[in-house]
Amino acid sequence: MNRPRLVDGARLQYDDVREEHVLLVPEGAVRLNETAAHVLELCDGGRSPEEIAAVLSQRYSGADVTEDVRELLGGMVEHGLVVDAA
Repeated sequence: MNRPRLVDGARLQYDDVREEHVLLVPEGAVRLNETAAHVLELCDGGRSPEEIAAVLSQRYSGADVTEDVRELLGGMVEHGLVVDAA
């Protein structure tokens, strides 16, 4: 995956009632933890997974999150929620 982005029709939202992040898709909603929401908000089709990991690494005090980002994106791709913009 070169430049991940959310599938057409999907959007991130914070549910104030349930106090959780969700990814809204035409078929329903996917509950997300905060970290997954941070990854997906950076999936704009313009950044590579490595660039997304670098941004998150800065947020999380320099932690190496590259493998975590790749793993999350791989799962999202398998479920048809993220596609390659390239």
